[in-house]
Amino acid sequence: MKLDNTLALVHRPFRLSILLGAAAVLGCQSGPSVVELPPPEVTVSQPVSRDVGEYFMTTGQVAPVESVDVRSRVSGYLVGIHFSDGTEVKQGDLLFEIDPRPYEATLEQAEANLARWEAERRKAEADVLRTQKLLPRGAASERDLEVGIAAKETALAEIKAAKASIDQANLNLEWARVIAPIGGRVSRASITVGNLIQLSGSSSDVLTTLVSTDPMYVYFDVDEATVLARQARNRAAGQPSRPDRVKDLGISVEISLASQQGFGVKGILDFIDNRVDPSTGTLKGRAVFDNSERVLTPGLFVRVRFPMADPTPSLLVTERAIGTDQGNKYLLVVDAENRVQYRRVELGPLDDDGLRVVREGLEAGDWVIVNGLQRARPGAAVNAQRVPMAP
Repeated sequence: MKLDNTLALVHRPFRLSILLGAAAVLGCQSGPSVVELPPPEVTVSQPVSRDVGEYFMTTGQVAPVESVDVRSRVSGYLVGIHFSDGTEVKQGDLLFEIDPRPYEATLEQAEANLARWEAERRKAEADVLRTQKLLPRGAASERDLEVGIAAKETALAEIKAAKASIDQANLNLEWARVIAPIGGRVSRASITVGNLIQLSGSSSDVLTTLVSTDPMYVYFDVDEATVLARQARNRAAGQPSRPDRVKDLGISVEISLASQQGFGVKGILDFIDNRVDPSTGTLKGRAVFDNSERVLTPGLFVRVRFPMADPTPSLLVTERAIGTDQGNKYLLVVDAENRVQYRRVELGPLDDDGLRVVREGLEAGDWVIVNGLQRARPGAAVNAQRVPMAP
């Protein structure tokens, strides 16, 4: 029994070495297998070729052509409001009515005063005529004639003052009816019936505001560089750099509202300010737009653009295809061998359909990666699916 155990201990290392050798042989025969991944799938499109103009773009604000703070010229108690808040009114429509009775009484008093002095004038004229007849017979003196003439002239002066009082009374009575000085949209009434309207200086506080609705202005600012560039182009085209009447040039200006993608509303540039604002380095401009459909409202902020140069042939790509590398813009282009090429590009303006103009670095026949930009690497192979360029 002791001899069998000793033999077992002797043969155990031998069996272990055999097992380890076999494992090593098997390990050398079954090495790791490498699985090669397929090229990433990307979508490519050729750039769109069309004529695109060069535009200056900025922001602007809509303003009415006419705007009036409606005030009262006379004091008194308000007895009527003859409009609904926020509605459109016509020029001459009655807006507010002030109690007219005090002014009617003043008018009657002025008319009565005029009638009294008319009677005084007639009496003075009769006295002068009678004195002139009695004077040659010695029945009247020169003093009597002078007194009569003075009374007549006093009556005439008082008649003139009475007529002026009547005119003023008529004006006050007319001003007791506050009418719309222009046609347009009225705001809310800032006072209710029964309140006393008091004058502050020559007029009252603002009763409401009134703005015209058609046409509309859009004001915007143009920077110095753009102003100088536009003047240079005007000189090159034989046009005055600062024309006397800008509107006569017929320069088209387009705006886009917050709810619009493109520039669908067109107007005409009709004013350029006479100086550059030194605090901002900009020049104020204004365009006028038709608003018969009441699309524009005073105070709206809009995007503004107007042409800087005639349309020229251009290549355009979708914004999704454009990458940024440390401030530089680039595109990834797939060549004939389905390998990715890095193209640094110079971009131009954004067109109406959302495609971006590429000024340099791209050719018309290039296939640009528009989807899968993150999966592609310059020099690597890709599986390119060709589709039309979509805005």
